[in-house]
Amino acid sequence: MLKNVIEIMGIVLPAIIILLGVVRIFLKKTKGVNGLTIFFAILLLVVGFLQMFVFSKSGGSNNSGPKPPPLAVSKHSEAFNLSMGTLLSAYYEMTEGFVNWDTTNIISSGNKLKIAFEKLELEEIKKDSLIYQTVLDPVSNAKNELAAILADPSLAEKRGSLNILSDNLRNILVIVKYDGAKVYWQECPMAFDGDRPGNWLSNTKAVRNPYLGTKDPTYGSSMLECGGPKDTINFVVQ
Repeated sequence: MLKNVIEIMGIVLPAIIILLGVVRIFLKKTKGVNGLTIFFAILLLVVGFLQMFVFSKSGGSNNSGPKPPPLAVSKHSEAFNLSMGTLLSAYYEMTEGFVNWDTTNIISSGNKLKIAFEKLELEEIKKDSLIYQTVLDPVSNAKNELAAILADPSLAEKRGSLNILSDNLRNILVIVKYDGAKVYWQECPMAFDGDRPGNWLSNTKAVRNPYLGTKDPTYGSSMLECGGPKDTINFVVQ
């Protein structure tokens, strides 16, 4: 608003000076301004018109092109997103151990996941008591299934616990509306006994089946890509 007023005054004031000069020319007895003043007034008037009608419309080179989109802002704190991101990274690492039938990797990444669950920042969730109370059960269930994965000697039993763990972890993400990253809910229709489905979470659409994997003696390595995305957990702010 102030800029517009200044631009208008830059035209009006020189115009008044010029008008006084014209009045002096035609009415000798009227006091006015000299020729040099009129010259500068005309110059200021021209500059004022150029500023208002030419440069203001062009906007300058710095304003060309579309404006950048605003930065996405998470509804959660940085501490919460960092703790959840660490948890998911350990989970993804563990599912890759299942893909490769690598018990050593499953145990090591499972222990990382156990620590990540203990460090999960849930304090800020307490501000919404309903969400906090709702998320406690799937967190507890996920911890119990992870303990079973670490304790069971049978890889088949570990996969059964992975299925339940994944379901509870998915519930956690949905309940808290995790918006730190997009997560894909994958499903294998023949994960158990060839006719019962198994699910897992992935950070990409690419299928790396943790239930059949790369060494399955029944189906072969070609079953690594069996299944696909069934749902997407996406609360990321656009």
